[in-house]
Order: sequence, then structure tokens, then C-alpha cells
Amino acid sequence: MIALSLAEIAEVVGGQTHDIPDPSVHVTGSVVRDSREVEPGSLFVAFVGERVDGHDYAEAVVAAGAVAVLGSRPVGVPAIVVPDVQKALGALARHVVQRLGATLVALTGSAGKTSTKDLIAQVLQSKAPTVFTPGSLNNEIGLPLTALSATEETKFLVLEMGARGVGHIRYLADLTPPRIGLVLNVGTAHIGEFGGREQIAQAKGELVESLPEDGAAILNADDPLVRAMASRTKAKVILFGESGEADVRAENVRLTDSGQPSFMLHTPSGCSDVTMRLYGEHHVSNALAAAAVAHELGMSAEEIATALSEAGSLSRWRMEVTERPDGVTIVNDAYNANPESMRAALRALAAMGGASRAKGGRTWAVLGKMAELGDEALAEHDAVGRLAVRLNVSKLVAVGGREASWLQLGAYNEGSWGEESVHVSDAQAAVDLLRSELRPGDVVLVKASRSVGLESIAEALLAGGAQGEVDAR
Repeated sequence: MIALSLAEIAEVVGGQTHDIPDPSVHVTGSVVRDSREVEPGSLFVAFVGERVDGHDYAEAVVAAGAVAVLGSRPVGVPAIVVPDVQKALGALARHVVQRLGATLVALTGSAGKTSTKDLIAQVLQSKAPTVFTPGSLNNEIGLPLTALSATEETKFLVLEMGARGVGHIRYLADLTPPRIGLVLNVGTAHIGEFGGREQIAQAKGELVESLPEDGAAILNADDPLVRAMASRTKAKVILFGESGEADVRAENVRLTDSGQPSFMLHTPSGCSDVTMRLYGEHHVSNALAAAAVAHELGMSAEEIATALSEAGSLSRWRMEVTERPDGVTIVNDAYNANPESMRAALRALAAMGGASRAKGGRTWAVLGKMAELGDEALAEHDAVGRLAVRLNVSKLVAVGGREASWLQLGAYNEGSWGEESVHVSDAQAAVDLLRSELRPGDVVLVKASRSVGLESIAEALLAGGAQGEVDAR
């Protein structure tokens, strides 16, 4: 964070200082909520959670070098006490962003946010110092903490914004007002909470409504609900996609034998070839979104194409591809799942399986529940099971309870029976089955919503070889 004194921070957040002998002392380190991340000069933010109260760690964090605690009650060590810690954290982030000279880029969408954010960050880092959201810490706590990690040297601040209802993105954009706002897509993620795709579009469009007149709204030309958001902003509109009307578009899209996308990138400043290190055709749209941001910030088509071709995956459990010594490939995409990302992952698996089939290998889709789909849950799980059959995935292993049975039933009704699809009760049963069946050349995709925890299957298959058990963390 840019250096601020404890007195300045107290004024910004409307707090009272307690047990601070010298209010002129500056916070020179990071602002953190995890006591394990404290370093000399840190400000520790104490939240009261369901199981852990951050105030209980006050003495320990000060002993570790924190200059003060930002909390809701005095703790016997230097502290700034406020009525609402979350609001205080947001106010501090807003103050710091206003003082920074960085260009703030914000993005949202139903699917692909984190992968696209990682691409944008890697492209912009090739141009200038860039700070970006780690993982998917995109809520009212993670976003201000990311903003507070920027320094005077930061030129670009890339922030992912998530939403579970109307008004959430408006709140986040008010904390960290962006100049560039990117909307990727409107899908069915969290549709059970929103109530419908129109409500999701209403929420996502709050981002472009927040943009200034000299800003840029970057919108997906291939998604009608996103494209319609052009009428909701006073900023310049830049379209990306495979549509011929897109300002930044892809032509000659194809996949390598290993399933990595390659295409000709077209921008208003020129054209250049891209071959990505990531897997799956869905990354083409993510790459075009990143390219549109980079173009708006002055990068040439050649610079953008080079950076996109060199970019890798920065966040865990998102299409992590690892080949075991015995020739089995594990694709760990288990961080989260919704109908759009599930379909994209299955298509990527089918593409990756092309080369393996020539060598006698098979494709395995190990899938679990997609959460928060409300009344659409049965239809969406059924559709994913059917798609696995249509894509000629060799084996479907549906893991879990009711939703997994719907996946398996969809596959069965589409024409898969016998050993082509199977429903197992839990992760350990899936691992036991796979260890007995896998052979060199097989490709295994593991994917489900985060709450299901199917990453344990991928980790067990990579760590345990032919034996061992799932880590039951």
C-alpha cells in the first residue's frame, strides 16, 4: 500500500485510535486479514467470522510486525476502532485508489472471469507494473484488499468483480472506480440467486454504468445481453468477439493436436498470429477480451499477440494439465463450475482426446454438482450429461448425490449405457474406480462446483499413483 500514517487512516475510515503512542507512524507494508500474512509495517484487518474472530490474533500480529489493528473493538495493542470493519476497509481502498496514478481495469461476467483477469494481467505486465486480483478474491473484502496492495509504481490495477445480486457490482465499482470496464458474458451461474438471465444482465451491466465519459466499455459482441449494455454507458464502447462487427476479433480459429487454441488476432491497429498455452477453444473469447483492454491501453497487435502466446494459467485448479509419468493426463478444472464453463471444459476434453485416441487412449469426464442453479438444476445437469455423449467422451463418472445422478441419467438417455457412464457416491469411490481403469494415453477431466471439492480426486490421482486415499480435508 502507499504509505499512510495511522492518523491519516483513522481520519479516512472515521475511526478512533486506541493504544497508539505515535499516530504519525506509517503503514509501510501490506494490508491483510490473515494473520499468517503479516509482515513488518502491516495493517491487520480484524473481521469477526462464524468460526474465527480476528481480534483474537491482535497481540500475535503486532508481535509479528503489524503497526496496528483495524477492528471493531479495542484489543490492548495499537488499533483503529470503527463501527463497521468492512465499510472502513472499503473507504480506505477508495482513498488509496484516488491517490494512485494507476489505470483501473474492472471485469465481470458469468464465466471465465478469473482466467481472463489472469490473461489481462500477464499482457499488461509486459508493458508496465501491474497489480491484479489474486485467484478469485472478487468480493467486498477481496477487492479492496487487492486495491490496497498497489503502490506508487503500479501503472495498471486489474480487478475482478463478482456479484450474487443486483447492486453488488455498483458497490464494488464505487469503492474502486474503473476507467475500463469489461463484461464477458451473461450465463446461468448463480441463476438460482438472481432469478433469471435478465436479472444477471442487469447486475453485470452496473459495471459499464459506473464508467466515466473518457472511459471504455469493452463488451462481448457475441453475447446479445452483453452487447445491449452499450446503451447503459456514457463511455466509449469497444466490441470483442468472433463477430465480423467486433473491433477486436479472431479469425481462422483452430485447435492444435493438444487442444490449444490458435487464431489470427485482428485489432484496429493491425493483425498478428496467436497460439495459446492454455487449453480449450473457450479461451479465444477470453484472449480477445484481454486484447481489447490492451489495445485501449496503447499496445500494438504484435505486442498483444506475443504476450497472449506466452501467458499461462496463474490460478489453481483451472484447466491445470499435468501428464503423469505413466502417460495419463489429468486436467484439474475443479475450482468451480456452471453450465457454461462445464460445456467449455467438456469441449476442451474432447479436443485434447483427439491425439490420445490415435494411441488407444480414452477421455474421462469426472463431474459433480453445479451449485446455485435453482429450478434449472435438473435440466442443466441433464444437458451436461447429454453433451458428454454427443462429444464422444469415452467415460463419464458422475460423483455425488442427486445432481450427479441427473448427470448420469442425461448421458443414459442420450444413448450411453453399461460402462460408458457410471454414478459413484463420493470422491474416494471415483479415485478407486479410476485407479483400476486408467491406462497410458487416457485424459481425465475433473470438474464441479467449489463446494463439492473434487480437486481432491485430481490431487489423489497425481500424488498417489496406483494407491493411497483421497485427502479428506
